[in-house]
Amino acid sequence: MRNSARFPHTLDGLKETVVIWSAELRRAVRSGRTVVLLGLYSMFSALVLLVVGWLTGEVRAAVAKQLEGSGADASASVQINEEMRKGVLGFLTSDDSAMIEALAQVPLEVLVVFKITLFFLPAYIALMGFDQISGEVGPRSMRYLTVRARRSSVLLGKFLTQATLLLGLVLIIDLAIFIYARVANPDFGFAAMGLNLLKFWLAAIVFSLAYVALTTLCSSLFRAPAVSLVFNFILLFVFWLMDTIGRASGDTGSLRFLRYLSPSYYASDLLHPGLAQFGASGAAYAVFAFVFLMAAYGILRARDL
Repeated sequence: MRNSARFPHTLDGLKETVVIWSAELRRAVRSGRTVVLLGLYSMFSALVLLVVGWLTGEVRAAVAKQLEGSGADASASVQINEEMRKGVLGFLTSDDSAMIEALAQVPLEVLVVFKITLFFLPAYIALMGFDQISGEVGPRSMRYLTVRARRSSVLLGKFLTQATLLLGLVLIIDLAIFIYARVANPDFGFAAMGLNLLKFWLAAIVFSLAYVALTTLCSSLFRAPAVSLVFNFILLFVFWLMDTIGRASGDTGSLRFLRYLSPSYYASDLLHPGLAQFGASGAAYAVFAFVFLMAAYGILRARDL
């Protein structure tokens, strides 16, 4: 009887979440901020892609010119380019042979741009949703929502809105990057392009979930959106510092445990072909997202709206 009594309440909560999610998503899509943030992310990605593409082309041209001057044949040029590619892949993937083999068909421009944009993606997420809760709590318009819906439904609906919006924006940018890579690298076939586009997009989304939840938490802590944004950036810097110090400590340092407390530490295996490695990273980001959301809910439930 207890379970049957609770079941309708669960359905009501799900309905409230869906209603809030759909209404907030429509409002977000129509807002000018979405267009501005898409343009900002697009220009940054395009700039990085063009610079990386130009540098890659210059290096290849310099190697080809040097080999031509020394009288080496075409096979030597191909071999040297392949060794250079493996060296860059080894640096980007920490010399993981399985990842180097799995990413062998992906142009270097895509990998470098992915690594750089992934580093700045948490800051982009903070700019996107720093006022998702504080923007309602500050002017006290949140109380009108909580009269009609549970606080948990409001929180989850706003979290899903930002996650959905980010999912679409990242897909647009990744698609543009892969189209550029396909045009610039004729040997990068459509089958490999489609498969790797899905893989990179999924990796970016899994990576982003924890940071979307972190933004929700920061937005729940304060009434002023500007304070939420500043505090969010402070936490991002703290997490980056923990990861950097933990990695610098190596496997025997006394501070090596700090890296395990930072979400960014688990990003390295998001492109791993092994299901166990990818699953472990995905589970870590799911745990971070769950902890941040539960903390946000506890704060929102306890505070006076």
